[in-house]
Amino acid sequence: MPLRGLFYFSQQYEGLLGAENADMYGTKRVALPTPEYVIFYNGSGMEEDRRTLYLSDSFSMGRGSGALECTCQVINLRRGHNRELMDKCRRLWEYSEFVSEIESNIKAGLGRDEAVQSAMNRCIERDILTDILRTEKSEVLHMIFLTEYDEKKHLRHTFEEGREEGIQEGRDEKLLEQIQKKLSKGKSPEVIARELEEDVDTIYRLSNRLTEDGTVTCDPRG
Repeated sequence: MPLRGLFYFSQQYEGLLGAENADMYGTKRVALPTPEYVIFYNGSGMEEDRRTLYLSDSFSMGRGSGALECTCQVINLRRGHNRELMDKCRRLWEYSEFVSEIESNIKAGLGRDEAVQSAMNRCIERDILTDILRTEKSEVLHMIFLTEYDEKKHLRHTFEEGREEGIQEGRDEKLLEQIQKKLSKGKSPEVIARELEEDVDTIYRLSNRLTEDGTVTCDPRG
């Protein structure tokens, strides 16, 4: 999501500068609106109310490294979360209740179509999203089924991600052993990188892991 946000903000700034005919190559500072990046999340797997995602978590050197950062604030909209926010914004609370009704119906054994229809009727009875569900019922159904969650595809994707992570972790463990031996002989990360034919950033990253668990008592960069 931070990477998607970076692309989105870049496009927005580019369009803004073009519309204002601003000279980004001049000496005068170009004023830009301050970005805020928030995602309202109603999926599973998030127990906390809020979570901050960092672009730099995807960098080889980890969070805080590099010259570029993009942060994303994820706000959990599932029932029972962010009560203060829900109290202030009834629309968000209504949306959360609608999604929760659908999930409850599915867990109760209803098919997806029946679960959505039942949730719509139940929410109208409770005066939740009434203005939308009464007048835009077909549009809501279309939107939900257009973005229907493909569980099998997701599970396949998750399996492949886990498999790749497992392979990478095994490779890292072997490298760690080799790096530890070479560091103990006083070799620098640059020398180790050449000898192992690895990227020097990878050597630094794994060397820092050794430093964190106490195996190496000095920072290999120092």
